[in-house]
Amino acid sequence: MSPSEPVPPKPGDLLAAMPFAAGLGIELQEATAERTVGSLAWSPEVCTAGGALHGGALMALADSVGAVCAYLNLPEGASGTSTVESKTNFLRAVTSGHVRATARPLHLGGTLLVVQTDLHDDRDRLVGQTTQTQIVLRKNTD
Repeated sequence: MSPSEPVPPKPGDLLAAMPFAAGLGIELQEATAERTVGSLAWSPEVCTAGGALHGGALMALADSVGAVCAYLNLPEGASGTSTVESKTNFLRAVTSGHVRATARPLHLGGTLLVVQTDLHDDRDRLVGQTTQTQIVLRKNTD
């Protein structure tokens, strides 16, 4: 990286901007424009009946990691993003260990960003997949 290039944000700094995600116990391991990786550990506090990780917790993990990926891909002049649509397919229950979320951009437009986040368990099995659309927010110039 040359001295003129901006320093990329650290995963911990990005997570600090999302108190809900931090409160759930979501952690970010990697955060680049090409790939963002985060995780959530199984715990009884985020489970539903039968000890399965709650779908809402999985969606929050995918949405949070996907939002960081979208943020890191903002076009020049944008002030942030907001999720406008999110679709999740759940493929298997998670009853122990942790879930790893890996987000990658699918579409990077000036108005909308689309990110896909794959959720894998400790055995590297796909447990869910989320596709989310984020709107690009602009600073009000009025």
